[in-house]
Amino acid sequence: MCVQVLISAGTYLAGKRAMTELPPLTVVMWRFLLSGSVFVVLLWLTPGPTLPPRNEWKRVLFLGLLAGPVNQGFFFYGLSQSTAAHAALLYALTPLGVYLLSLARGHERASVRAMAGIGTAFAGVVVLLLGRGLAEASGSLVGDLLILGAVAAWVVYTTEGKPFVSIHGPVRATAWSMVASTLLMLPLAPFVAKPDAVLAASTVAKGSIVYLGLLTSVVAYLIWYYALSKVPASKVAIFSNLQPAATAVAAWALLDESLHWAIAVGGVLVLLGVRLTQGAHVRPPPAEPVHPEPGRQAA
Repeated sequence: MCVQVLISAGTYLAGKRAMTELPPLTVVMWRFLLSGSVFVVLLWLTPGPTLPPRNEWKRVLFLGLLAGPVNQGFFFYGLSQSTAAHAALLYALTPLGVYLLSLARGHERASVRAMAGIGTAFAGVVVLLLGRGLAEASGSLVGDLLILGAVAAWVVYTTEGKPFVSIHGPVRATAWSMVASTLLMLPLAPFVAKPDAVLAASTVAKGSIVYLGLLTSVVAYLIWYYALSKVPASKVAIFSNLQPAATAVAAWALLDESLHWAIAVGGVLVLLGVRLTQGAHVRPPPAEPVHPEPGRQAA
């Protein structure tokens, strides 16, 4: 998950850089064309069924819709009108959303320690971003609302993906949903692909798209679903709160931004929150007892 956090933190920087030269949907389209192609090859090379069972097609399309057109469309359009700081703050709501939705769906039981960990980590994110000067980086309301829509889609994708990955495994669950995302994006290709503009873009912009398509959409997504196959969704989602700190360090290393006290204080709170949540005993609710049919005695 630490590797996933580092890759995801770079997504903000790569996305911002690519959109200095290309429209948001063009970046999204090429991101999924790359990742979808890789996942098709992965499905072909991996032993087992290439296509999902017919009774799972609706769920695969639903997860693909959430991960592709909805999540990424909202995220990149929102990021183009807002700031990386605002996006990081809003994505820090992911663990809380996943935890509450998991409780509502009966996938997990309430845990005071888990809630305390989520709250502590979110407080660390707020300290970090306030220290970086949110007042000076006032993103537009429309951009923030679009990013919030992307967060909501990611929360549902994570929560609904948990039972899906437990049945089919992380590789197939990720591959099927991402290929579905690519197929759902294809009808837009004649209007948004803009191959001439992509070829004319700088090497850095092209490299940013490759980063988004291969590292973010393949490696990071595979790690995310692999983690979901091992632990409760809320424990996976809490790592989203590490991304703002990782983004700050990456911006310092790559963009020469200064480091300051807020990174130390916020980083400690985030790490403490992650530790609290990871140590919480979050288990599924007990199964309801099965009562014998009327007239049938237990042996």
